[in-house]
Amino acid sequence: MDGIQNILKFLTNQKNVIGYSFMALLTVGGERLFSVVAFRCPCSNENFAYGLVFLLAPAWVLLIIGYFLNSRMWRLFTGCCVNPRKIFPKGNSCHFFYVFGQITLNALVAPMMWLSVALLNGTFYECAMSGTKNPHLLKIICKDKSSECWQELHKVACGKTGMSSADTQELKLTLQAQSQILGWCVVSMAAFFSLLTTCYVRCRSKISHLQMKFWKTYADQEKEQFEKTFREYAARLSGRNLKCFFENKKPDAFPMPTFEAWEAASELYSFNRTQQHYSTLHRVVEDGQGIISEDIETTLDFVDNRAVV
Repeated sequence: MDGIQNILKFLTNQKNVIGYSFMALLTVGGERLFSVVAFRCPCSNENFAYGLVFLLAPAWVLLIIGYFLNSRMWRLFTGCCVNPRKIFPKGNSCHFFYVFGQITLNALVAPMMWLSVALLNGTFYECAMSGTKNPHLLKIICKDKSSECWQELHKVACGKTGMSSADTQELKLTLQAQSQILGWCVVSMAAFFSLLTTCYVRCRSKISHLQMKFWKTYADQEKEQFEKTFREYAARLSGRNLKCFFENKKPDAFPMPTFEAWEAASELYSFNRTQQHYSTLHRVVEDGQGIISEDIETTLDFVDNRAVV
Protein backbone atom coordinates (compact mmCIF):
# COMPACT_ATOMS: atom_id res chain seq x y z
CA MET A 1 0.00 0.00 0.00
CA ASP A 2 2.83 2.40 0.86
CA GLY A 3 4.49 1.62 -2.47
CA ILE A 4 1.30 2.52 -4.36
CA GLN A 5 0.97 5.77 -2.40
CA ASN A 6 4.58 6.67 -3.14
CA ILE A 7 4.02 6.02 -6.85
CA LEU A 8 0.87 8.15 -6.84
CA LYS A 9 2.69 10.91 -4.98
CA PHE A 10 5.56 10.80 -7.48
CA LEU A 11 3.15 10.97 -10.43
CA THR A 12 1.33 13.90 -8.82
CA ASN A 13 4.58 15.81 -8.26
CA GLN A 14 5.68 15.16 -11.85
CA LYS A 15 2.33 15.90 -13.49
CA ASN A 16 3.74 18.73 -15.62
CA VAL A 17 6.56 16.54 -16.94
CA ILE A 18 4.15 13.69 -17.59
CA GLY A 19 1.72 16.05 -19.31
CA TYR A 20 4.36 17.49 -21.64
CA SER A 21 5.71 14.01 -22.37
CA PHE A 22 2.22 12.79 -23.26
CA MET A 23 1.74 15.87 -25.46
CA ALA A 24 5.03 15.13 -27.23
CA LEU A 25 3.98 11.52 -27.88
CA LEU A 26 0.63 12.67 -29.27
CA THR A 27 2.42 15.20 -31.49
CA VAL A 28 4.80 12.57 -32.87
CA GLY A 29 1.94 10.13 -33.43
CA GLY A 30 -0.21 12.79 -35.08
CA GLU A 31 2.60 13.87 -37.39
CA ARG A 32 3.30 10.30 -38.47
CA LEU A 33 -0.42 9.70 -39.04
CA PHE A 34 -0.68 12.82 -41.20
CA SER A 35 2.42 11.86 -43.17
CA VAL A 36 1.28 8.29 -43.89
CA VAL A 37 -2.49 8.63 -44.21
CA ALA A 38 -3.35 12.15 -45.38
CA PHE A 39 -0.24 13.68 -46.96
CA ARG A 40 0.21 13.20 -50.71
CA CYS A 41 2.62 15.67 -52.28
CA PRO A 42 1.08 16.63 -55.68
CA CYS A 43 4.49 17.00 -57.38
CA SER A 44 3.22 20.03 -59.31
CA ASN A 45 3.27 23.78 -59.03
CA GLU A 46 1.05 23.42 -55.94
CA ASN A 47 3.84 21.83 -53.90
CA PHE A 48 4.79 24.98 -52.03
CA ALA A 49 1.27 25.83 -50.84
CA TYR A 50 0.41 22.18 -50.13
CA GLY A 51 3.53 21.56 -48.05
CA LEU A 52 3.21 24.80 -46.09
CA VAL A 53 -0.43 24.07 -45.27
CA PHE A 54 0.48 20.70 -43.76
CA LEU A 55 3.43 22.26 -41.93
CA LEU A 56 1.73 25.37 -40.49
CA ALA A 57 -2.04 24.72 -40.42
CA PRO A 58 -1.89 22.05 -37.65
CA ALA A 59 0.36 24.36 -35.62
CA TRP A 60 -2.20 27.15 -36.00
CA VAL A 61 -5.04 24.82 -34.96
CA LEU A 62 -3.05 23.65 -31.92
CA LEU A 63 -2.43 27.28 -30.95
CA ILE A 64 -6.16 28.02 -31.09
CA ILE A 65 -6.92 24.89 -29.05
CA GLY A 66 -4.26 25.96 -26.54
CA TYR A 67 -6.01 29.31 -26.11
CA PHE A 68 -9.41 27.65 -25.94
CA LEU A 69 -8.41 25.16 -23.21
CA ASN A 70 -6.61 27.72 -21.03
CA SER A 71 -8.87 28.62 -18.11
CA ARG A 72 -7.01 31.91 -17.54
CA MET A 73 -8.02 32.98 -21.06
CA TRP A 74 -11.70 32.90 -20.15
CA ARG A 75 -11.16 34.42 -16.70
CA LEU A 76 -9.42 37.29 -18.47
CA PHE A 77 -11.99 37.91 -21.23
CA THR A 78 -15.33 36.96 -19.63
CA GLY A 79 -17.36 40.15 -19.31
CA CYS A 80 -14.62 42.36 -20.79
CA CYS A 81 -16.99 43.88 -23.40
CA VAL A 82 -19.40 44.91 -20.64
CA ASN A 83 -16.64 46.17 -18.34
CA PRO A 84 -13.35 46.92 -20.17
CA ARG A 85 -11.76 47.81 -16.83
CA LYS A 86 -11.51 44.09 -16.12
CA ILE A 87 -8.70 43.72 -18.67
CA PHE A 88 -7.44 47.31 -18.62
CA PRO A 89 -7.57 48.32 -14.94
CA LYS A 90 -7.07 51.99 -14.13
CA GLY A 91 -3.41 52.84 -13.67
CA ASN A 92 -2.18 49.46 -14.92
CA SER A 93 -3.17 49.04 -18.57
CA CYS A 94 -0.10 46.92 -19.35
CA HIS A 95 -1.29 44.20 -16.98
CA PHE A 96 -3.48 42.73 -19.75
CA PHE A 97 -0.54 42.29 -22.12
CA TYR A 98 1.55 40.68 -19.39
CA VAL A 99 -1.17 38.13 -18.56
CA PHE A 100 -2.01 37.51 -22.22
CA GLY A 101 1.71 36.96 -22.87
CA GLN A 102 1.79 34.23 -20.21
CA ILE A 103 -1.29 32.61 -21.75
CA THR A 104 0.29 32.76 -25.20
CA LEU A 105 3.53 31.14 -24.00
CA ASN A 106 1.54 28.24 -22.55
CA ALA A 107 -0.51 27.93 -25.73
CA LEU A 108 2.63 27.87 -27.91
CA VAL A 109 3.97 24.63 -26.41
CA ALA A 110 1.94 22.28 -28.64
CA PRO A 111 2.47 24.26 -31.90
CA MET A 112 6.24 24.40 -31.29
CA MET A 113 6.26 20.65 -30.69
CA TRP A 114 4.41 20.09 -33.97
CA LEU A 115 6.78 22.33 -35.95
CA SER A 116 9.81 20.64 -34.41
CA VAL A 117 8.58 17.11 -35.16
CA ALA A 118 7.37 18.00 -38.66
CA LEU A 119 10.66 19.69 -39.59
CA LEU A 120 12.77 16.87 -38.14
CA ASN A 121 10.80 14.39 -40.23
CA GLY A 122 11.31 16.54 -43.33
CA THR A 123 8.40 15.31 -45.45
CA PHE A 124 6.34 18.50 -45.46
CA TYR A 125 9.34 20.80 -45.91
CA GLU A 126 10.68 18.69 -48.78
CA CYS A 127 7.40 18.97 -50.64
CA ALA A 128 7.04 22.71 -49.95
CA MET A 129 10.56 23.70 -50.97
CA SER A 130 10.50 21.56 -54.09
CA GLY A 131 7.68 23.79 -55.33
CA THR A 132 9.34 27.14 -54.63
CA LYS A 133 9.60 29.71 -57.42
CA ASN A 134 11.96 32.03 -55.56
CA PRO A 135 15.07 32.45 -57.76
CA HIS A 136 17.38 32.86 -54.76
CA LEU A 137 16.16 29.63 -53.17
CA LEU A 138 16.29 27.81 -56.50
CA LYS A 139 19.88 28.98 -56.95
CA ILE A 140 20.83 27.55 -53.56
CA ILE A 141 18.99 24.25 -54.03
CA CYS A 142 20.07 23.65 -57.64
CA LYS A 143 23.67 24.76 -57.17
CA ASP A 144 26.04 22.67 -59.32
CA LYS A 145 23.06 20.81 -60.79
CA SER A 146 21.88 20.52 -64.39
CA SER A 147 19.35 22.93 -65.88
CA GLU A 148 16.67 20.25 -65.44
CA CYS A 149 16.77 20.92 -61.72
CA TRP A 150 15.22 24.36 -62.30
CA GLN A 151 12.37 22.99 -64.41
CA GLU A 152 11.68 19.69 -62.61
CA LEU A 153 12.40 20.44 -58.97
CA HIS A 154 8.70 20.02 -58.15
CA LYS A 155 8.95 16.36 -59.19
CA VAL A 156 11.80 15.55 -56.79
CA ALA A 157 9.47 14.60 -53.93
CA CYS A 158 7.97 11.88 -56.14
CA GLY A 159 11.26 10.80 -57.69
CA LYS A 160 9.93 11.29 -61.24
CA THR A 161 12.42 13.81 -62.60
CA GLY A 162 14.39 13.55 -65.80
CA MET A 163 17.60 13.84 -63.83
CA SER A 164 19.74 10.91 -62.84
CA SER A 165 18.66 8.93 -59.81
CA ALA A 166 21.80 10.06 -57.98
CA ASP A 167 20.99 13.75 -58.51
CA THR A 168 17.36 13.21 -57.54
CA GLN A 169 18.33 11.39 -54.34
CA GLU A 170 20.90 14.07 -53.55
CA LEU A 171 18.26 16.80 -53.89
CA LYS A 172 15.86 14.87 -51.64
CA LEU A 173 18.55 14.43 -49.00
CA THR A 174 19.52 18.11 -49.27
CA LEU A 175 15.95 19.26 -48.67
CA GLN A 176 15.51 16.83 -45.78
CA ALA A 177 18.80 18.02 -44.27
CA GLN A 178 17.66 21.63 -44.48
CA SER A 179 14.39 20.69 -42.82
CA GLN A 180 16.15 18.88 -39.97
CA ILE A 181 18.54 21.79 -39.45
CA LEU A 182 15.55 24.13 -39.14
CA GLY A 183 13.88 21.65 -36.80
CA TRP A 184 16.85 21.54 -34.45
CA CYS A 185 17.05 25.35 -34.60
CA VAL A 186 13.41 25.55 -33.51
CA VAL A 187 14.03 23.08 -30.66
CA SER A 188 17.18 24.90 -29.53
CA MET A 189 15.63 28.37 -29.65
CA ALA A 190 12.49 27.20 -27.85
CA ALA A 191 14.55 25.54 -25.10
CA PHE A 192 16.81 28.57 -24.73
CA PHE A 193 13.88 31.01 -24.66
CA SER A 194 12.10 28.85 -22.08
CA LEU A 195 15.20 28.80 -19.89
CA LEU A 196 15.70 32.54 -20.36
CA THR A 197 12.14 33.47 -19.42
CA THR A 198 12.15 31.09 -16.44
CA CYS A 199 15.42 32.55 -15.16
CA TYR A 200 14.14 36.09 -15.66
CA VAL A 201 10.90 35.40 -13.78
CA ARG A 202 12.73 33.67 -10.92
CA CYS A 203 15.36 36.42 -10.69
CA ARG A 204 12.63 39.07 -10.51
CA SER A 205 10.59 37.09 -7.98
CA LYS A 206 9.95 38.78 -4.65
CA ILE A 207 8.85 35.47 -3.14
CA SER A 208 11.27 32.98 -1.59
CA HIS A 209 11.65 29.48 -3.03
CA LEU A 210 9.99 27.82 -0.01
CA GLN A 211 7.06 30.22 -0.01
CA MET A 212 6.61 29.64 -3.75
CA LYS A 213 6.55 25.88 -3.10
CA PHE A 214 3.94 26.34 -0.37
CA TRP A 215 1.98 28.64 -2.65
CA LYS A 216 1.80 26.03 -5.41
CA THR A 217 0.68 23.42 -2.89
CA TYR A 218 -2.01 25.78 -1.63
CA ALA A 219 -3.17 26.53 -5.18
CA ASP A 220 -3.49 22.80 -5.95
CA GLN A 221 -5.42 22.17 -2.74
CA GLU A 222 -7.73 25.14 -3.30
CA LYS A 223 -8.43 23.99 -6.85
CA GLU A 224 -9.30 20.49 -5.63
CA GLN A 225 -11.51 21.77 -2.80
CA PHE A 226 -13.05 24.40 -5.09
CA GLU A 227 -14.29 21.84 -7.60
CA LYS A 228 -15.52 19.54 -4.83
CA THR A 229 -17.43 22.37 -3.15
CA PHE A 230 -18.90 23.44 -6.50
CA ARG A 231 -20.38 19.97 -6.96
CA GLU A 232 -21.61 19.75 -3.36
CA TYR A 233 -23.38 23.12 -3.43
CA ALA A 234 -24.81 22.50 -6.89
CA ALA A 235 -26.16 19.14 -5.71
CA ARG A 236 -27.68 20.68 -2.55
CA LEU A 237 -29.27 23.58 -4.43
CA SER A 238 -30.66 21.42 -7.22
CA GLY A 239 -31.96 18.91 -4.64
CA ARG A 240 -33.69 21.67 -2.70
CA ASN A 241 -35.28 23.13 -5.82
CA LEU A 242 -36.53 19.77 -7.10
CA LYS A 243 -37.94 18.87 -3.69
CA CYS A 244 -39.79 22.18 -3.41
CA PHE A 245 -41.06 21.87 -6.97
CA PHE A 246 -42.54 18.40 -6.51
CA GLU A 247 -43.82 19.10 -2.98
CA ASN A 248 -45.24 22.47 -4.07
CA LYS A 249 -43.81 24.49 -1.17
CA LYS A 250 -41.67 27.55 -0.70
CA PRO A 251 -37.92 26.94 -0.48
CA ASP A 252 -35.86 27.62 2.60
CA ALA A 253 -33.16 30.26 2.41
CA PHE A 254 -29.99 29.01 0.74
CA PRO A 255 -26.75 30.93 1.40
CA MET A 256 -24.98 31.87 -1.83
CA PRO A 257 -22.27 34.40 -2.75
CA THR A 258 -23.51 37.75 -4.01
CA PHE A 259 -23.07 38.83 -7.63
CA GLU A 260 -20.24 41.13 -6.53
CA ALA A 261 -18.55 38.21 -4.74
CA TRP A 262 -18.67 36.07 -7.89
CA GLU A 263 -17.19 38.97 -9.87
CA ALA A 264 -14.42 39.58 -7.36
CA ALA A 265 -13.50 35.89 -7.05
CA SER A 266 -13.42 35.49 -10.85
CA GLU A 267 -10.72 38.12 -11.41
CA LEU A 268 -7.18 37.02 -12.21
CA TYR A 269 -4.92 36.89 -9.21
CA SER A 270 -2.16 39.47 -8.77
CA PHE A 271 0.40 39.30 -5.99
CA ASN A 272 0.89 42.21 -3.62
CA ARG A 273 3.66 42.05 -1.01
CA THR A 274 1.71 44.17 1.46
CA GLN A 275 -1.02 41.52 1.66
CA GLN A 276 -0.11 37.86 2.00
CA HIS A 277 -2.99 36.39 0.04
CA TYR A 278 -2.46 33.14 -1.85
CA SER A 279 -5.30 33.48 -4.37
CA THR A 280 -8.09 35.79 -5.46
CA LEU A 281 -10.51 33.75 -3.37
CA HIS A 282 -8.22 34.17 -0.35
CA ARG A 283 -8.21 37.94 -0.89
CA VAL A 284 -12.01 38.07 -1.22
CA VAL A 285 -12.47 36.07 1.98
CA GLU A 286 -9.95 38.16 3.95
CA ASP A 287 -10.70 41.66 2.62
CA GLY A 288 -14.26 41.41 1.42
CA GLN A 289 -15.59 41.87 -2.10
CA GLY A 290 -13.95 45.16 -3.03
CA ILE A 291 -11.91 45.91 -6.10
CA ILE A 292 -8.39 44.54 -6.23
CA SER A 293 -5.78 47.08 -5.24
CA GLU A 294 -4.01 48.82 -8.11
CA ASP A 295 -0.70 48.26 -6.35
CA ILE A 296 0.08 45.13 -8.38
CA GLU A 297 3.56 43.68 -8.40
CA THR A 298 3.42 40.43 -10.34
CA THR A 299 1.11 37.73 -11.61
CA LEU A 300 1.41 34.03 -10.77
CA ASP A 301 -0.14 31.90 -13.47
CA PHE A 302 -0.36 28.69 -11.42
CA VAL A 303 -2.81 30.35 -9.01
CA ASP A 304 -5.48 30.88 -11.69
CA ASN A 305 -5.26 27.49 -13.44
CA ARG A 306 -8.62 26.11 -12.41
CA ALA A 307 -10.62 23.69 -14.50
CA VAL A 308 -13.78 25.80 -14.11
CA VAL A 309 -14.06 28.02 -17.20
